[in-house]
Order: sequence, then structure tokens, then C-alpha cells
Amino acid sequence: MAPKTDEVIFREFQAGDETAFRRLNEEWILRYFAMEPKDEATLGDPRSTILARGGRIFLAVSGGEAIGCCALLATAPGEFELAKMAVTASCQGRGVGRRLLAAAIDAARDSGAARLFLETNDRMTPAIHLYEALGFRHFERTTPSPYARSNVNMEMWFGGGK
Repeated sequence: MAPKTDEVIFREFQAGDETAFRRLNEEWILRYFAMEPKDEATLGDPRSTILARGGRIFLAVSGGEAIGCCALLATAPGEFELAKMAVTASCQGRGVGRRLLAAAIDAARDSGAARLFLETNDRMTPAIHLYEALGFRHFERTTPSPYARSNVNMEMWFGGGK
């Protein structure tokens, strides 16, 4: 039986979380798409590709097992990309993703970021609805994405932004 959200602990990345972070992301990527070079680089070494560059990774843990994750990638001063958001299939629909996303938004805002953006695919309808519900708006990207699967771009501005 899948855990209830009140049994879930939300925390930041710790030593040893690399395997769970990769597993959670491979689960959804391989279900809908294929692993791409950018996925391999990020998931192969999240410490250097995310954390060492000023980013953060959040995990949802239940019964000692990671059931969800979300990352903030520092892309420019005052800007983060929300990326690598995943909730294992057996725990979807229980509010875990919403709570992970809220934690990432709060962390970006608290860091003084002006903008948070994300890339996704139009096949990810439940995720897009969640992003919209929490304040993300669609925008037209002017630079190429490193992901072939990316065809939806969304952003959120804090404070005096757009």
C-alpha cells in the first residue's frame, strides 16, 4: 500500500541520495521518453551538476525510501530552473508533488530569486496543471532547449518581475 502524504518527510539532498534521485527520474523519463545526454550528465553526478553550482535538491521520503524529488538548478544570478521533478507512480495523486513543488518555489523565493522557470512536454498534462495551479505561466522560449522532448516552457516571477 502506498504511503499517505502525512507519513512523508520532506528534506534536502543528503549523502547517499544519488541513487534514489537517479531512480526516481529514470522511472518517469523512460516511461514517456528516452534518456538524453543532459539527463545522463545531471543524474550521473548531481553533486557537481546541481549542488556545486548553487542549486538544491529536495526529496520526499516515506518509510526510509525516497518517493519523490525536485531540483533547483542555478542558471543565472537571481534565476533557477525547476528540474528533475518526479514522484514514483505508486505515490502519485497524494499531494507529494505539490508539496515538493511548493518547497522548491519557497526556496527559490527565499534565496532572492527573481525568476523560476521550467521545461516540460505537453504529454505531462497532470504536471502542467500542477505548475499552472501554483502560479507558473507559459512563455515562448527564445533559446534552444538541451532536451529534444521539451515543447512547453513555463515561468514564475517573484517580486518586481514580469
